[in-house]
Amino acid sequence: MTPKTSLHNAQLSLPIINITPYFLQPSPEVEIQRATVSAAVHAACRDFGFFYLDISAISDPNEPEELTELARRFFHSSQEDKDRLALSNQDYARGYARLKENVTNGKADNHEGIDFYRPVDKPDKTKPLRGENQWPTVPLFRERYETWVEKMKMLGLVVMEAMAVGLGMTPDEWQELRTEVDDSFWVMRAIGYPPLPNDYDGFSCGAHKDYGCLTFLYADPTLGALQVFLRRSEVGPDLSGLPVEQGDEEGVWINADPKPGCVVCNIGEREIWSNGLYNSTLHRVVHRGINYRIPFFFEPNFDALIKPLEAALRIQEKEKENTTLPVNARKVKEYKPMVYGEFLLTKVSNNFANGKGKYDD
Repeated sequence: MTPKTSLHNAQLSLPIINITPYFLQPSPEVEIQRATVSAAVHAACRDFGFFYLDISAISDPNEPEELTELARRFFHSSQEDKDRLALSNQDYARGYARLKENVTNGKADNHEGIDFYRPVDKPDKTKPLRGENQWPTVPLFRERYETWVEKMKMLGLVVMEAMAVGLGMTPDEWQELRTEVDDSFWVMRAIGYPPLPNDYDGFSCGAHKDYGCLTFLYADPTLGALQVFLRRSEVGPDLSGLPVEQGDEEGVWINADPKPGCVVCNIGEREIWSNGLYNSTLHRVVHRGINYRIPFFFEPNFDALIKPLEAALRIQEKEKENTTLPVNARKVKEYKPMVYGEFLLTKVSNNFANGKGKYDD
C-alpha cells in the first residue's frame, strides 16, 4: 500500500554519530572513545536502523559536493549522450536509467540515475551482474567517483567493526566476520531529481528497504526530500493521534535532512547477521527541488556466507531471560544462512529479464 500523506513529528530526529575515533591511532583514551561510538551505533541500529555519520575525519565537504556537480554535468548532457550508457548496453544493472525507468512498488520513480558496481573478472554482459561499468565522458568524473568508492569501502569496514564491538563480538569473531565484507560487492549510484509534481501518482523514489548491508548517502541540501518511517514501537506509544501511515503499521514519517559533514547511514535487510536484532527501515524520497545525491551501498562479499552471529544470539538469549521485558521483545526468530551472491542474483534476475534497474535512494 502506498504511504498516506506524511505527518511529521518535529521532535523526532535521527542520532548523529561521529566516527572519528575509529580513524585515530589506538590509545587507551581512543579505545574508550571507540567503545562510546560502538554503543551509539548499536543503539541506532536497534532503535532506528538509520543515523547520521559524521565523516569529517576522512572527507572534506567539498569532495562530495564536487561529485554532485559532476553528476549535474552528466544529467544535463543531451538525452542522446546519456542513452549511450543505457542499462541495456550491459547487464541491465550497470549504466544509465532514464527518468521514470526505475520502478518501486509498481510505480515509476520520478528520477534518473547511473549505476556502478564492483568490477568483475571476465565480464560477460549476457549474464546478470557480470557486465562492465559505463563511465560518463565528463572530465574527472570517473577519477573522482573511483576515489569516493575507495573511501566508502574503507568507511564500510570501519562501521562494520564499530557494529561488531557494539554487539560484543570478540576480536576473533570480528576477524571472521571481516573476511565476509573485505571484498565488498559494492554498488554506487548518482541520482538526478527533478521537482516532484504535486499531482504525480508516485514518489521521487517509493517507500522501500535497502536489501544489502550498509548504505552511505550523500544527500543534497533539499529539505524534506529523504523521509524515514519510524514505527510506533520505535517512537513510543504516544503518536499524538497520528493515523496509520504504512500499510497496517502505525508510525510517522520524519525528515532526514542533510547535516554538515555527514552522510546518512542505514542498514539493509541482511538481518540474518544480527538474527533480527537490527531491523532495516522503510524510507522514501519526496523531492521538490532540482538536485543530485550519491548513495553508496556497502555490501557483503559476493560469496559471503551470511549466518546469525554468535554475539547477536548471546544478546538475545540474555533478553529472553529478562522477564521485565515485554513478551514480544523476548521472541527470537530463527534466520537461515544464505550466500549473499545467490540472494542478490535472485533479486536482479527478474530485473535482468525485464530490462529494469533495482537499486534505490
